[in-house]
Amino acid sequence: MNKKLFLSLCAASVMTISGCATVADMAGADTATLNAQSAQGFNKMVQEARGKGALDTSSSTYNRINAVFNRLKPYANQMNQTGQPFSWQLAVLKSDTINAYVAPGGKVVFYTGIVNKLNLTDAEIAAVMGHEMTHALEEHAKSKIGAQALTDLALNIGLSQINGGNVSQLGAAAAQLGTQVVVGLPYSRSLESRADQGGLMLMARAGYNPNAAITLWEKMNKLEGGGGSSFLSTHPSNSQRIGDMRKNLPAAMAVYNSRK
Repeated sequence: MNKKLFLSLCAASVMTISGCATVADMAGADTATLNAQSAQGFNKMVQEARGKGALDTSSSTYNRINAVFNRLKPYANQMNQTGQPFSWQLAVLKSDTINAYVAPGGKVVFYTGIVNKLNLTDAEIAAVMGHEMTHALEEHAKSKIGAQALTDLALNIGLSQINGGNVSQLGAAAAQLGTQVVVGLPYSRSLESRADQGGLMLMARAGYNPNAAITLWEKMNKLEGGGGSSFLSTHPSNSQRIGDMRKNLPAAMAVYNSRK
């Protein structure tokens, strides 16, 4: 099989989120199962953090994050098209780590460092929260499971066709890197961009000024010393994110202004 054709087929196989989600369902990673597994893992993490004194439940930072979380929840529930109700839960961890993430079914984790080190406003917290909630609402974890399954299948088929299956270790490594760069990483960056866009709309619906998403990433850019390259990253560069958000800002501002 022609190498370019092989990589093009790989890329085409993971173009749609719905297609990848369907593959995940077929592989046993359906929504209900993922949500249940996520809940178990989240509860275990919370117990361990509490035992280590790392779970924040009372600081002013926690109170601010929790207030934003509760304000966004009803709007997030309105956007839930997964067919499964979410049991939204928040864990705030005492750490200088500048990060936040979400697990299937609405399990949100914030590190105090992202708020304190970046000196985030409530609206900027909402930008982070909206981004993470969108990941859960669009089931991006499920989509990535399906995409990986498709990529692995395409890679195995492709390797079996190259030189009759006689592929050197170097050739196999090159093919794996090719599918990662051409398929895996761009697909992950696409999900991040979708979460950015969905987060803008979610924060706007909850009454937070979407311009805060721009200032959030400007702060992140300053902290990291520049945007860097997105070529070998699962996330778009900060500069690319800011540019894309500016394009999506008018629609989000229209929603925000309609609340006034």
